[in-house]
Amino acid sequence: MNEMAVAYDPSNVFGKILRGELPAHKLYEDADTFAFMDIMPRGDGHCLVIPKAPSRNILDVSEESLAAVARTTQKLARAVVKAFSADGVTVQQFNETAGGQVVFHLHVHVIPRFEGVALKPHTGQMEKPEVLTANADKIRAALSEI
Repeated sequence: MNEMAVAYDPSNVFGKILRGELPAHKLYEDADTFAFMDIMPRGDGHCLVIPKAPSRNILDVSEESLAAVARTTQKLARAVVKAFSADGVTVQQFNETAGGQVVFHLHVHVIPRFEGVALKPHTGQMEKPEVLTANADKIRAALSEI
C-alpha cells in the first residue's frame, strides 16, 4: 500500500450484501451500519459489523463512520454474550492483505468466546443455513432485550 492508496471496489461481497444483491442473515441495521452472521464462522454466534458508507478498511474510513461501527460493535458484543451465555467476546478487525484482510469492505468480527474453547480455524467452510438462522434468532432476541 505504502504511498499509493488502493481504491474501494464496490463489487466486494459485503457491498453486494448492502445493496441486496446477495442474501445475509441480518441481525441489526441503523442509518450507518449493518450487522449480519458470518457464513464461515469461527465459533457459534460469529457475526460481522460493517459500515454502510463505502470504505476499504480502517485506513480510509471516515471518523464518523468508524465511530458508528464501534457503537454497533459494542451493541453486538453485548448481544452475543447474552445470547450464548458466553464467558467473553473476541472483536477482530483486519486491514489489507498483509494484515489478514480478505474482503475489502471494512468489517469487524464479533465472536462469543467460552473458557477452554479455541476458535475454529478459518477454513472457508460454510455453516449450514439452519444453524445460522437459529443463531441469528438468538442474537436478535438478545438485541431486543438490551
